[in-house]
Amino acid sequence: MGSEEVLKSASALASYSVLLQVMFRLLTFFLNAFTLRFVSKELIGVVNVRLMLLYTTLVFLSREAFRRACLSGEGAGRDWRQVINLLWLTLPLGCLWGVLLVCVWWWLLQAPDPQTIPHYVPAVGIFCLAALTELLAEPLWVLAHAHMLVRLKVVAESLAMIAKCVVTVVMVVSAPQWGLYIFSAAQCVYAGFLLLCYVVYFLHFLGSEEAEKKAFPLHNISQLLPTKVNGQPLINWKLATLTWSFFKQSFLKQILTEGERYVMTFLNVLNFGDQGVYDIVNNLGSMVARFLFLPIEESFYVFFAKVLERGQNAQQQKQEEISIAADVLECLLKLVLLVGLIITAFGYSYSHLALDMYGGELLSSGTGPSLLRCYSFYVLLLAVNGVTECFVFAAMSKEEVDRYNLVMLALSASFLLLSYWLTWLFGGVGFILANCCNMGLRIMHSIIYIHRFFQHSDHTPLAGLRPHPALLITLVISSVLTAFSERMFCCDHGWFLRLAHITTGAVCLLAVVTVVFLTETRLVQFIRTQLLPKYSKKHT
Repeated sequence: MGSEEVLKSASALASYSVLLQVMFRLLTFFLNAFTLRFVSKELIGVVNVRLMLLYTTLVFLSREAFRRACLSGEGAGRDWRQVINLLWLTLPLGCLWGVLLVCVWWWLLQAPDPQTIPHYVPAVGIFCLAALTELLAEPLWVLAHAHMLVRLKVVAESLAMIAKCVVTVVMVVSAPQWGLYIFSAAQCVYAGFLLLCYVVYFLHFLGSEEAEKKAFPLHNISQLLPTKVNGQPLINWKLATLTWSFFKQSFLKQILTEGERYVMTFLNVLNFGDQGVYDIVNNLGSMVARFLFLPIEESFYVFFAKVLERGQNAQQQKQEEISIAADVLECLLKLVLLVGLIITAFGYSYSHLALDMYGGELLSSGTGPSLLRCYSFYVLLLAVNGVTECFVFAAMSKEEVDRYNLVMLALSASFLLLSYWLTWLFGGVGFILANCCNMGLRIMHSIIYIHRFFQHSDHTPLAGLRPHPALLITLVISSVLTAFSERMFCCDHGWFLRLAHITTGAVCLLAVVTVVFLTETRLVQFIRTQLLPKYSKKHT
């Protein structure tokens, strides 16, 4: 598959993934708003912080390294049966992590009050089983992503999320006294539906005409199970070594990604009620990062990994492909920077209104608005870091990945210490400030790597981090006007005054979009031709 075809497929994957994440975030958005009316914020804190931390930790540590290694471009012409054998190691690894984590969650962590939040111990076990169920789909997930089976991911995750939401709503309304059992059952339904969709798809896909057209390397369902490869090692040891390197990195990355939850869980700096409020605000603040930035990062990591040769600088790469990679990187940087700046500019003035409309005084009367305002700036850093690390991880050699693990180790240690100190001083806001500091350091490292990568070539993709002066001026004016509008119109809860404040923001946002179309024509063309589904879906 040539670089142009990979770009088209990666763009299509990003487009569909963005739409998928939009749907997920909207479903979760309304689901949280609904459940807040029936359950306590303490229960939300236990589920969304304590139990989901167990789930995401188990799944991430068991599969992330395998995904990054097996999707690497180094494996062109590899024997996929060896890759499948390697991927099945995620399950026993997940079982080991599951035993360890469940013991920690049962006996080392402070359990919630059983009178207020019952069924904690069985809920921990059920969440662990749900995570192991999702790991069963891992070989199928990697195969689907490596061969750009875009619609499978969309359908599978959509059905799984819808099923989870339906189960949660029905049980919350009919049996709210079941507490943690409700969310445990919903998580099991999600993992089960995800696995079922992948299995059913491959049962019909393998051996079909579509599989032959795509030159799919496997032909029957038995090849999806661990099998001995005649005359070859059971697994690809080069990939296994690369997986080990990524595993050490993924362990540290998980601490950075979920660091505030680890601090809340293990150091008890916030009670379960405050944890619930923080998690709700965190989900609202990260909505754009998850439904826009994360799918772009995942999809274009596949593109960069297939186009670039690991460990070689821009001069040593194929010039046609490095030119495409540099152009794509510049446009992606400009896109995420633009979105991040808009969120930062408007986030300050609309945080209180958003929380009040979403959760009422439960969220808007306390520290919620301050948390969301700080998060609006953190989203800007998340946006830039996602794209820069996406490129860096695809271009690094194994030795460079190992060296970067030491950098991640230092960042992890500093983040945990900084989180504890800042949280002790500023409460929940301290978590966001600590995240900003660490994200800034990671961005600096990635920018230095990209600069060195392209320094002896004619390409300057880091120019995407320099927005047009007219755009910056428009954003500053919009931020000032919306802040003034909030002070004038949102001093009470009248809907007419709120509408006036919203109208002011809509006019300012329209002005910003207009300036973007006038000054960033190359970016607009990239979005139209590569990211929007109506332009890219014909390439799937």
